Amino acid sequence: MVGDADDPIYYVISDLHIGGDEQLEEVEFIDELLEFLERLETCDEDAELIVNGDAFGLWEFTHMEGTEKFDHLEATYPELFAQLRRTGERVPITMLPGNHDHELAAYEEYVERFAEYNVEVVQEQSVTRPVGDRVIHFEHGHQRDPNNRIEDWGNPFATPLGYYYNTHVVSRAGHMSERGRYNWLKDVQAVTPTERMPVWLLSKYFYREMNPFLRYALVPFLLLFNISALLAVLAGLDLAGVWSMPVEQTEAFLAQFGAAGAAAWFLLVINVAVAGLLLLVGIPIQLLRRDVRKTIDRFGVFETELTVEPNEPYEAAAREVFEERPEAAVFCYGHTHRPTLRRIDGGLLVNTGTWLKRLHRRDGIIGILPPVFYPSYQLCAVRIAADDGGVVVEYEAIEKPSPSPEELTLTERLLTLGRKPNPELPERAVVEAGDGTVSAPAPETAD
Repeated sequence: MVGDADDPIYYVISDLHIGGDEQLEEVEFIDELLEFLERLETCDEDAELIVNGDAFGLWEFTHMEGTEKFDHLEATYPELFAQLRRTGERVPITMLPGNHDHELAAYEEYVERFAEYNVEVVQEQSVTRPVGDRVIHFEHGHQRDPNNRIEDWGNPFATPLGYYYNTHVVSRAGHMSERGRYNWLKDVQAVTPTERMPVWLLSKYFYREMNPFLRYALVPFLLLFNISALLAVLAGLDLAGVWSMPVEQTEAFLAQFGAAGAAAWFLLVINVAVAGLLLLVGIPIQLLRRDVRKTIDRFGVFETELTVEPNEPYEAAAREVFEERPEAAVFCYGHTHRPTLRRIDGGLLVNTGTWLKRLHRRDGIIGILPPVFYPSYQLCAVRIAADDGGVVVEYEAIEKPSPSPEELTLTERLLTLGRKPNPELPERAVVEAGDGTVSAPAPETAD
């Protein structure tokens, strides 16, 4: 395989989720998106832009139907549509439907309206593109996800489980977000997988919405809970005559520090008493919970996970495509919001990530404080091209300032000192010419 000047270069982005009710209308990366489109407009490459699904959050519009959503998008983001028109005059722009904007596949009017802005909407589940003497397979990826699969493709009334989650949870969050102490609830779209939703809500309540005086009063107790639980067990052994606790020695040691030592002793005693009570109550409750869960599992009441397993379905899909089409070198998808690159059967499995904010869970080192969800951005475009070595896949980082420190409370910042996320994009990889082998490491990004 030898690349030449006539071989096209493909830039791929996905999962922008632009639009939605109320606070979901805010697009925090709009400046970066416009700059990226402007760069393509002035590039001297034979390029094509593939928007690989979920460009728009049409599911998140609950107060309008059909193509009137396009009218709203057009009126809300005039600069974006104007730039699409200008960029599309220079490079072809192809847009595939995702699950959040499946309606693009359901109404011919969307095809016509986007064509006015030089964007070709392809109403198919997947497309292929030539690269050298190989091909690239593009799809959004939601058809591999049982909770977001559109069983009746092109039906505007298709409503998989994910549809209800977005219309009843995500859109509602857009309506209510500005009521909080900080406009944080709109970031519900960044919570992946969705199993983390209850923990994320608990975290934001504790660190953001809880009365600060109450939070600061609880923090020492929660930080010391593990130590207090251990001391409570030892106190129980002391009462049972199994082991003698050095209570007097500990109290005497803390008394050396005056009022501070007395306060620490008082806090420790209260913590031990509460921890002991919670242990007495919690152990039988945990045993009961496990027994109830086993009973539910035997009856098969909850057989479907909330989210798809993040890797296995796509690895299987890539193997299937590579087997059916030996000329296929790359299986490119989005949907899971995780920029990853894997070697699969002599080809590359490529995820294009997301332009939404990403939330990185940071559990407490000690105690039982709620985890902190640290925000970051990881905007990128995937560049796929042929050269003398084969098919080359590269991630191009699009710089964006870190989220404002105001998105985290002082407590959250203190608890994550030295643990700020630094996600890295996968390195350059090549499907080599001839034997179909893949060179260069392809690390996954850590969450």
